[in-house]
Amino acid sequence: MSAERLVRGLRRTLDDAGLQGSFLVRDLHSGDELGIDPDVEFPIASLVKVPLAMATLERVRRGELDGAAQIVVEPGRITTPGPTGLGRFRHPARVAVDDLLYLSTSVSDGTAADALFALTPPAEVAAALHGFGLGGIRVRHTIRELNETVAERLDPADTHLAHSLAIEAGTAGRGHRIPQLDVTRANSGSARAFVGLLQALWTPSRVDPGVAERVRGLMADNVLRQRLAPDFSSDASKWSSKTGTLLNLRHEIGVVEHTDGQAFGVAVLTESRVPAFNQPGAEALMAQVARTLRDELRQH
Repeated sequence: MSAERLVRGLRRTLDDAGLQGSFLVRDLHSGDELGIDPDVEFPIASLVKVPLAMATLERVRRGELDGAAQIVVEPGRITTPGPTGLGRFRHPARVAVDDLLYLSTSVSDGTAADALFALTPPAEVAAALHGFGLGGIRVRHTIRELNETVAERLDPADTHLAHSLAIEAGTAGRGHRIPQLDVTRANSGSARAFVGLLQALWTPSRVDPGVAERVRGLMADNVLRQRLAPDFSSDASKWSSKTGTLLNLRHEIGVVEHTDGQAFGVAVLTESRVPAFNQPGAEALMAQVARTLRDELRQH
């Protein structure tokens, strides 16, 4: 089957399931790649925590920040909701910058991320990406701003209404009535931009090797492994990744390293037309499509 025919079939499969997205898989050694609409921009949700980690670690390397410095996080001072981490704490917590990096990146703790954003604001993270030679990823706001959507104002039983608005209120130009879903106002990027970021971390040139190694380690320790990990983890491979989720958006970026030396960067950014928070079938399909693209590349 030709690559073009394969991509057409995968796009139809996604559409039948109420999904559309930006997919790209790249052989990090040869540069060969295969994708589905890899240049379409999406709001990136928690994927922004990877650029945040890179910028923070670069500042630590330069001596502008001390990784051992203790940051006091007061309950209510950084009010970023989330199912895990400091956002669930009831009392003040004193956490080192280096440990905030683990919580933000590996546990996807939004409160920890905002404590880091307080040290390195979005504009400085964006400048760091530019310094690394990475384009196509826009960092405009913190995690707290990301989570101030209509869903936070609704009773949990009515969150399907927020998902319905997320699905129905978009524009053909990727604008949106919900600012966090408008690519001209939100943190945003494409699959191609994020595969470029993964390439820079796994084959560093402009990114300091020590910084790159630490971010790779944080991604290897990612605890959220229900999305792409089942299709990319095995005894013969290692999967390092970061997820991002907001309303009808489900994303994951990562690298699968095989014991034979092959390594593939994978970026999957999707939006669903189904107004439901829990969609395990959509997550399984995302992984299936990404693995099919990877398998096609491995055959050539």
